[in-house]
Parts: sequence; C-alpha cells; structure tokens
Amino acid sequence: MGRLDGKVLVLSAAAQGIGRAAALMAAKEGAKVIATDVNAEKLKELEGTPGIETRVLDVLNTDAVNAFVASLGKVDIVFNCAGFVADGTILDTDEKTWDFSFDLNVKSMYRMCRAFIPKMIEQGTGGSIINMSSVASSIKGAPSRSVYGATKAAVIGLTKSMAVDFVEHKIRFNCICPGTVDTPSLRERINALPNPEQAMQDFIGRQKLGRLATADEMAYLIVYLGSNESAFVTGQEFVIDGGWSL
Repeated sequence: MGRLDGKVLVLSAAAQGIGRAAALMAAKEGAKVIATDVNAEKLKELEGTPGIETRVLDVLNTDAVNAFVASLGKVDIVFNCAGFVADGTILDTDEKTWDFSFDLNVKSMYRMCRAFIPKMIEQGTGGSIINMSSVASSIKGAPSRSVYGATKAAVIGLTKSMAVDFVEHKIRFNCICPGTVDTPSLRERINALPNPEQAMQDFIGRQKLGRLATADEMAYLIVYLGSNESAFVTGQEFVIDGGWSL
C-alpha cells in the first residue's frame, strides 16, 4: 500500500530538481502524477515512468492554465513548484526582474489555485495544495535575495489566507520553506559565478548541518503534505533548512 494510493497529484516545474523528485516519489507511493513543465525536452525524460503522465504547461499563461485544469478529471493534490531565483539587492533589481519574479513565484500560484480551488470544491472531497516558498522570506533575511525574499514571503501570506478562506471545504494549503537544496538550478547558478568552488562552500557553510539538502528530502515532505497523514494540517509553513534559520 502506497501512502498516496488512489490520489491524483498535479505539479509544476516537474522536469528537474525538487519537482522531478516529488513526481517520482509520489508515483512510487501510488499516486497518479500529472507532471507539467514549460521545458518540453527535459519533461520528456519522465515519459514512460509508471504512474506519471507529462503535460507541457506555461504557468505564466492564464488561458493555458485554465484550459489545462478544465481538461483534468479528479485532482487531490497540487504542488506549485515553479519559481525563479533573482540575485541582488533592491538596488541591483530592475523593474523587469521584479515583475518577472512576482509573476513566476507568486502570480503563477494565483493562476493555479484560482483554477483548481473551484474544481476541488465541486468534487466535495477536499484536497491538498502545496506551495513552494523558502526560508529566505519572512522567516529569514538572506543577502542579495531582495525580490526573491519578497516573493517567497508573499507565498507564505497567500497560503495562510487561502487556508482560512477554504478550510470549510476541507481544502488544505501549506507551503514548504527549504534552505539550500542541491539541484541542477543551483549548480547552474553557482557555475555562473566567478569562483564556483568558493560559492559552493559558502552555501554549504550556512547550513548548520554542514551540507546541502537533497531534492528527495523535499519530496518526502511533499508526500506527507499530500497524504492522509497530514489531514489535520493546514495554513502552515514547513521550514526544512538544515538549521540555517536557527
């Protein structure tokens, strides 16, 4: 018996990193997984995986999101994983970067939740919506993460607001707040820096457990929040940061 037997999970940014790990782990736990991403080529790597269906989806496109959700049957779990890490202080952040960060990190969740909530209400069986935040948010200030921290703080606020508004429909909303996770995206950003080796050591150094998190460690939390084990949990931010925020 899998922990997600009989449940349908939809997630964004499933082609790599945390999203990919969550898709694979949820499928192993018995869920029917609908894995979406804007990167069609990377998404193809999941094709043929038992329990996983892939769909190309641009969460920046409201019409595409609405059409996608309308095409689905029953959905029990949604994991809004898509996001972008902008580097720099507020003085380094131009309006284009500010607007894009809020569009992808926050407004994409607005689009997805606004489309999925009525479906879950109509189903009458509740559901679990999980949003990707970060410990770099209202939880902790991080250097050179001005707009990123602002967007992730907004995710926490949005999550709590929706949890209050739809608790009577048994729809649960929670968000995860990772520290630094070893993903392809992180490696790409580190390798683009003048001294990648030192940058990696700096990232590791701020995690009090002395290492980066793995994508699978985030996926375990996603499975818990999507399962019946967390049936009494809503409106919470889950810090999973190796002690960085202590």
